[in-house]
Amino acid sequence: MTTVVMTGATSGIGRVAAEHMLRMPDVQLWLGARGVPPPGAHALPLDLARLASVRAFAQTVSERLGETPIDALVLNAATQFPNDTERTEDGFETTFAVNHLAHYLLLRLLLPRLAEAATVLITTSDTHDPALNPIAPPDHADAERLAHPVREAGVRSRPFRDGFRAYSASKLCNLLTARALGLSKAAEAKRLSVIAYNPGFTLGTGLQRRAPLGIRLLTRTLRPIVVPLFRINKPAQAGQMLADLALGRIAPPPGRLYASLVKRRFTWPRTSDLAQRDEIMSRLWSDSARMVGLTAPANDEERQST
Repeated sequence: MTTVVMTGATSGIGRVAAEHMLRMPDVQLWLGARGVPPPGAHALPLDLARLASVRAFAQTVSERLGETPIDALVLNAATQFPNDTERTEDGFETTFAVNHLAHYLLLRLLLPRLAEAATVLITTSDTHDPALNPIAPPDHADAERLAHPVREAGVRSRPFRDGFRAYSASKLCNLLTARALGLSKAAEAKRLSVIAYNPGFTLGTGLQRRAPLGIRLLTRTLRPIVVPLFRINKPAQAGQMLADLALGRIAPPPGRLYASLVKRRFTWPRTSDLAQRDEIMSRLWSDSARMVGLTAPANDEERQST
């Protein structure tokens, strides 16, 4: 029996992936969810905007599984807002908190429960790459600045662009977290397969539900035309790929962890130069640990020299 723990499986590509997994008789799927889960999954409450909920979910999963190890941990959930002014009950900017910080905490809490040769998959985005994101590319992965963004005096808020930059920065953090885990002693000891998955631009996932009304209406109207014309990914393909990667049907080639599906073509490309900077990666890991109440010495013991 393959045991999978997953977030972001009630809609979009995550639900497609979950439904694929549930059709397999040898997979048991444990979901952290607020929405309606697919039939057959073991669903437990999880609100990624509350770190207390993340801790409770990790504890409940551990209790329910008992001695059963986790074969695949899929950190797929994500949110996006038109701005960067939303805050969680813990006081963090919501996009950063949900997309990165909550998943970082969940990863750290469940890391001891992972099986030998388990897969850890974190969903990222090619918007992390300034070369591919002309709208609002990330320019740093400073956890403190992302958790508590401060607008400079005289600088006006820019709806949508501010929110999209927060989203793209959180996806950079996802990729850096995957890199840090892949270089860790824990990953080496357990022979973990670590994957950062970019599902590409995929319409119909629900991620754009908080976009300005005009953009949503335009997208809905033009979808039948632009999807085939520009070979835009469909949730069915992106979700199937997510399931295949999580279950080990597709393995990373040596030295690669960034899997990318763009215009329906699957590759293992090089990440952005920003995502390759080890000092940024190490600082994000340790700063994130401090923010979620984990000790820095534990982080130092888990990480290899880079």
